[in-house]
Amino acid sequence: MLKILLPVDGSDTSNKAVADFIKLLGWYRETPEIHLLNVQLPLHGDICMFIGKENIAQYHQEEGLKGLQAARDLLSQAGIACQFHIVVGDPAEMIVRCAAEKQYGQIVIGPRGLGAVKGLLLGSVASKVMQLSTVPVLLIK
Repeated sequence: MLKILLPVDGSDTSNKAVADFIKLLGWYRETPEIHLLNVQLPLHGDICMFIGKENIAQYHQEEGLKGLQAARDLLSQAGIACQFHIVVGDPAEMIVRCAAEKQYGQIVIGPRGLGAVKGLLLGSVASKVMQLSTVPVLLIK
């Protein structure tokens, strides 16, 4: 069975990509195994001097669950089971690493929608994933 990694961040663009992907599931011979991934950015500075690692981990977990909720709801409403994962790090690097380590057959990702000029200047998680990944990437626009 095909395992698909579907990174989400809770944004409208991300949720639209999930909704659009649900419509495309008929492309597959059998319903793939869907794994949602939310990547939390690490907290900067010497925050560990003031807040314990357990509290930071709990914070990332809670924020990750918030970022996953709309995608989980969309999949649930469509009758599609999914698993979810929350990791901390650079989004593109963590998506690619997770896909390789867990041997997903495909990454499905939506662009952030910043536009061509901003995308060129700021970079894009989707673009970086497409460049770094050895796993096929389906870009849902």
